[in-house]
Amino acid sequence: MSPFYYKTAFETLQELRKSGERNPELVVTLGGKIIYEGYTGKLGDEVWSVYEQVFIAALDYRNDALAETCLERLEKKFPKSPRVKILTGMKLEAEDKLDEALELYDEILKNDDSNIATIKRRIAVFKAKGQDQRAIEALTHYLDAFYNDAETWLELSSLYLNYHLYQQAGFCLEELILLQPQNHLYHLKYAEILYTNDNITNINLALKEFCRVLELCEDHVRALYGVKLCTSRLLNLSSSSSIDFKTISDLNSLASERLSKVYSLYSKNKVGNSNNELRQIIHDWLNESDKSY
Repeated sequence: MSPFYYKTAFETLQELRKSGERNPELVVTLGGKIIYEGYTGKLGDEVWSVYEQVFIAALDYRNDALAETCLERLEKKFPKSPRVKILTGMKLEAEDKLDEALELYDEILKNDDSNIATIKRRIAVFKAKGQDQRAIEALTHYLDAFYNDAETWLELSSLYLNYHLYQQAGFCLEELILLQPQNHLYHLKYAEILYTNDNITNINLALKEFCRVLELCEDHVRALYGVKLCTSRLLNLSSSSSIDFKTISDLNSLASERLSKVYSLYSKNKVGNSNNELRQIIHDWLNESDKSY
């Protein structure tokens, strides 16, 4: 049996906490050894962060016994801590006791209505119960107070998309772009939402957003496809006075050219008939799109 070095294990757990990486199997393996083999007394006050980290990983990894051990020790040390109560709620969620978890979160919020972690857990329960409308209302209320939370704007957008509420989803992406204008993924998602609402104004806006993605991330394949699709659609509406036919046509040709080059480079790095077939499919599709206007 190989020796166990608790200091190395502890440092690994620290690095995982700092990076935010979720690796429940590794955390359970290392944390379980630290806890069950009696090394917790050597960690000082850092032990409580380890207990919390291992508890969450144990829930993810379905190690109920380890999760219970961690929670018991945290409750004994911090019997009235809202943070520990949230962990208790998470355990109830894992046990599918969603109503009990919701009651606990509501109790915490009565004493501290700005507890962000509790608000987010409560929203997670609404989603788990299939109560998307309540989740949307809670997310909207939360964003009124914490506007800069990009992750929550993205979560709200996804919920709106589930119900084909494209205008509301688009608004969420507009807010995300204001918060992080250099994030090409937000521009891409916004462009795709705009393209879904098939009218000339939105297609024009979608084209601009796809082009913005290409400014930020050269030869992004989904953005190139987006440019191709938008320009093909606009060229079919060439009778409209608002269409700059030459510019749109040039963009269409450029998108075709760049897509062909991207897939040519891909094919050169791969071997097999399937890649040749893929290249031919791309070629045929581009040609077919060009014929449509």
